[in-house]
Amino acid sequence: MTAVATEVAAPDARKAGRWLYVTSVVLLCAWVIVPLYFLLINTLSAPEDVQSYPKAFFPAFDMGSLSFFVTFNGMIDALLNSIMVAGLTMILSIAIGEPAGYALSRFDFPGKELFRLLILLTRAFPLPLLALPLAVMFIRTGLDDTIIGLALVHTTLAIPFAVLITFSLFSGIPMELEEAAWTLGCTRLTAFTKVVLPLILPGIAASAIFAFVISWNEVFAAAVLTIENRTLTAFLLVKLSEAPIHLKFAGGFILVLPALIFIFAVRKYLFAMWGIANR
Repeated sequence: MTAVATEVAAPDARKAGRWLYVTSVVLLCAWVIVPLYFLLINTLSAPEDVQSYPKAFFPAFDMGSLSFFVTFNGMIDALLNSIMVAGLTMILSIAIGEPAGYALSRFDFPGKELFRLLILLTRAFPLPLLALPLAVMFIRTGLDDTIIGLALVHTTLAIPFAVLITFSLFSGIPMELEEAAWTLGCTRLTAFTKVVLPLILPGIAASAIFAFVISWNEVFAAAVLTIENRTLTAFLLVKLSEAPIHLKFAGGFILVLPALIFIFAVRKYLFAMWGIANR
């Protein structure tokens, strides 16, 4: 009887697990897609329809709010500043985080575990506490209100993710692959570039996405350390604080759209990272 009961309960358990998995995926997708959907609906609706309920399933495709931003003075410059800062942050975080992750994965040295802990502790200090010292230091060094200065701040926020992601990737690649390349005449550098680097490109793309999104969404440092060369987030925070709600929805849509385009462009690397075939 016990064996029969176990055989009957096993399919029920698998079925319950499958339903739990599907439900979790649906809820996660809804958590991400539904806010984006309402953001799109309100952006493409007429101003008088933004606060009306129930919402139409399809928007009226009123482009007035978006047209306002296209012609608004300073918006294009702020958008370009955000792209430059996020791109520079992405490059710097990968250039610094990848060698650090490789060193943590391949070498044993005194204080290695402490170094990993210190990398994590860089995120333990709230940015508002560092705003005043950073502002004073940037003013003294001439980095205030510059693209490179803001990119350096964003890089410090993104480096922990870059180091930990690349460290896990390097740890998953057997050392024997590099040793085999050395026996065939490769130096450590050529073995890295020809053997290891192609294997971790999806992970580097994921690290780049994290760095880009962190820089793109960061607003506090951008608002404190810039005045003329504001990024899009700081620009919208200042200009839309007293704006009508339909313009705030349009500003949010403009802020979200470039990040979505960037993630869509590198999606094949993310799929490859989890072994999902890209079709």
